[in-house]
Amino acid sequence: MRTRPLKVALLGCGVVGSEVARIMTTHADDLAQRIGAPVELAGVAVRRPAKVREGIPAELVTTDATALVKRGDIDVVVEVIGGIEPARSLITAAFEHGASVVSANKALLAQDGAALHAVAEEHGRDLYYEAAVAGAIPLIRPLRESLAGDKVNRVLGIVNGTTNFILDKMDSTGAGYQEALDEATALGYAEADPTADVEGFDAAAKAAILAGIAFHTRVRLDDVYREGMAEVTAADFRSAKEMGCTIKLLAICERAADGGSVTARVHPAMIPLSHPLASVRGAYNAVFVESDASGQLMFYGPGAGGSPTASAVLGDLVAVCRNRLNGATGPGESAYAALPVSPMGEVVTRYHISLDVADKPGVLAQVATVFAEHGVSIDTVRQQGKDGEASLVVVTHRASDASLSGTVEALRKLDTVRGVASIMRVEGE
Repeated sequence: MRTRPLKVALLGCGVVGSEVARIMTTHADDLAQRIGAPVELAGVAVRRPAKVREGIPAELVTTDATALVKRGDIDVVVEVIGGIEPARSLITAAFEHGASVVSANKALLAQDGAALHAVAEEHGRDLYYEAAVAGAIPLIRPLRESLAGDKVNRVLGIVNGTTNFILDKMDSTGAGYQEALDEATALGYAEADPTADVEGFDAAAKAAILAGIAFHTRVRLDDVYREGMAEVTAADFRSAKEMGCTIKLLAICERAADGGSVTARVHPAMIPLSHPLASVRGAYNAVFVESDASGQLMFYGPGAGGSPTASAVLGDLVAVCRNRLNGATGPGESAYAALPVSPMGEVVTRYHISLDVADKPGVLAQVATVFAEHGVSIDTVRQQGKDGEASLVVVTHRASDASLSGTVEALRKLDTVRGVASIMRVEGE
């Protein structure tokens, strides 16, 4: 075993960073045996140096992250500060000064992953980011290594634990959205400002990363269609149960049937209770992968939290350190396919539409005519009426999103339609 330690700089020492430091310290001997050399925590960049950090010597703590990554003797930089800047500049500087990088920064990778990979390749260094998607669940490495000889056609998953907790609570207790969100906040599953989670931004960043790896195509955050879940109601769950479904916030990355394009989207959807993702409860994550040779695979586990995310970071750290010892680098960006990303309007799926209508003869016929005029075939219809008002629930066969949007726009113009109460896509069938 090599005796000179590999030096690691840690950027950020919050929930995840402190766990990374703890595991590096308590499992130092095991890590050294697995890597082939000791690893040494050489510096920790933080914003509040006065805070007591158990197990981290005060002399390692600095507020000058730039100076730390530019030292020249750092072998690996672990970035867990998040956000775009200064993370982007720090990672770039790390490559330029000879270090490889392990990151958990989904937002940055979804926005600028291609540019960062280019800098890493230019300087012959690694960029690993297993922890950026689905916490402790091994997902990125299986996609870009284990399935490298296969053709992935679809990635369908629950990649945000906060939203899954909220929807699971609504499903199991009949709670409304706000009530379930309040409970998630009280239990620490939701941030004080939950926007990134409940509006789908977090999941969209992860979808961009997954689509890029799965389809060997550059997919940026702006390419991902996104809908939040704030409009999901207890009534939607009642309708879902009547169909033998539940509701999940899904990240869906698909290759077109002709193989000529891809799509990436995040939105609430009904899925059959028979689908494996329907049974994913609480704050857990799960990702369903469909490919030509291996068929259907599912990856399941805790998708967030200090220890699970740190586990993924340490796994990458071991891999990067091994590469460093061997004078090699692992797989970089694979974007050779360069497939176009199709707009949401071209996505084809089924839909569940709930309408508030006047309770009088001829309404159903009017509604059915609008669907037919826009080329959207109706599968089933349920109608309930009382005191001159009625609800009409329509489930369609597969249709394009553009056709459905045109249908809904026309329905809103009918005098007999009081309002479109909800629109929900139906997936996983």
